[in-house]
Amino acid sequence: MDKKKVAVPLVCHGHSRPVVDLFYSPITPDGFFLISASKDSSPMLRNGETGDWIGTFEGHKGAVWSCCLDTNALRAATASADFSAKVWDALTGDVLHSFEHKHIVRACAFSEDTHLLLTGGVEKVIRIYDLNRPDAPPREVDKSPGSVRTAAWLHSDQTILSSCTDMGGVRLWDVRTGKIVQTLETKSSVTSSEVSQDGRYITTADGSTVKFWDANYFGLVKSYNMPCTVESASLEPKFGNKFIAGGEDMWVHVFDFHTGDEIACNKGHHGPVHCLRFSPGGESYASGSEDGTIRIWQTGPLTQDETEALAANGKVKVPAEEVSRKIEGFHIAEEGKSKEKEEAGNE
Repeated sequence: MDKKKVAVPLVCHGHSRPVVDLFYSPITPDGFFLISASKDSSPMLRNGETGDWIGTFEGHKGAVWSCCLDTNALRAATASADFSAKVWDALTGDVLHSFEHKHIVRACAFSEDTHLLLTGGVEKVIRIYDLNRPDAPPREVDKSPGSVRTAAWLHSDQTILSSCTDMGGVRLWDVRTGKIVQTLETKSSVTSSEVSQDGRYITTADGSTVKFWDANYFGLVKSYNMPCTVESASLEPKFGNKFIAGGEDMWVHVFDFHTGDEIACNKGHHGPVHCLRFSPGGESYASGSEDGTIRIWQTGPLTQDETEALAANGKVKVPAEEVSRKIEGFHIAEEGKSKEKEEAGNE
């Protein structure tokens, strides 16, 4: 199959301004979902696998800088330049709560247990809202040393990590005391921070380096120099053996986690890449760009090591030809035939 040589992404149109943040839900009984934030003030929800548009959350009056979904993909949260963070019903698109701030909100994150919402922005204050008591005033942790760019939860909601727009480093806050307990030092400001799905690593992009930190002991595990200034990076969640990075050169680079060697370079965007995320199963990843599009790229066939790892986990090995034959058959199958198969399978 010659298609392996050139990656052809699914291109998702819809945003009229740059796409600045992407977030995949975990896998739910209904599949998994992708939410995007854009400067056009209209966050969008899509099917994470196909990229099909599901709906647009309407209500913000300024650029939306950050977006996320809760664990069950039932609620969405967004942070905006209109000085508000909003929580939405992801099934109806209705606003559930609107939390007013005194300045631009750049970051938002649901806690793992979905009861809390974290926000941060130009005010230099990290706030924790109790979604069970949305009218109660939020809890404020100690003042951030700079304007908050990224924020995330760690250690089963016991720790918060945040980075600043105007200074290097990632700060780790103890939720109980509200104090900074550790700072991960970087030369440039961190534009992207991600906690790996298994909770082992923190992935950061700062300037032209991507770093991987031990999320429990906070030591630097790996640091790789990038071919250009990168804005975002994401670690493959299933095997942790590759990562993606993108930025100024408009390309989506795929690297080997263990060696830092570039494995692939995907071209297609017509503007800098602002955000990148792997899907929860690692079979694809999405990129959002200045050009207003989201592209969903397939990871490609499993390597021999990955195939062996899957086999070792008790899953049956299937020859590659059989897999591609099944996939081709699936695409050719008409909707009616698929339903017949489903019904037959359910009997």
